[in-house]
Amino acid sequence: MDPESQLKLDPVADEEETGEPGGEDEDVAEVSRKLRRRRRRDRPRSKTIAMRRLTREEVKQGALLLPFMDYSRPRTRGDCAGEERPCAYVSCKYHLYLDVNPETGSIKLNFPHIDVWEMQDTCALDIAGRGGITLEDVGEIMNLTRERIRQVEVRGLLKLKMSAEEGDIAPG
Repeated sequence: MDPESQLKLDPVADEEETGEPGGEDEDVAEVSRKLRRRRRRDRPRSKTIAMRRLTREEVKQGALLLPFMDYSRPRTRGDCAGEERPCAYVSCKYHLYLDVNPETGSIKLNFPHIDVWEMQDTCALDIAGRGGITLEDVGEIMNLTRERIRQVEVRGLLKLKMSAEEGDIAPG
């Protein structure tokens, strides 16, 4: 087959010559899509630790540590808003370092490759206080893909809509 007939069979080459669909805008979109994928692949995935029962010896060791753990921990947002960052209280439900599944008791480390004090953002409430950010930024902060953040957003909005229909939340 001669090169000229190959060009006629190739719709992309034909579009490039005519300047119709498949032009510069699609090229830029394709490049940015590849960069996002590469950036996502470079980040380590989260790690889940399954719940296990403690031995009697471990329970005894934990009981011995209780007197040393007597400190004043923030109880409200007002108590912790002015605290030093990064936040050291990983047991707080708004901390981004780990998540605990209440049904199984398993612990998911969102950032297994870094320590808590190396995190740039540790509190979900601090991030929410900044105002609106893009799905891409939320994905970077939470170590999730943009698509997963979109799915969670849709699910949350659906739950809000269902609550509003039941009369739990006033519309508007």
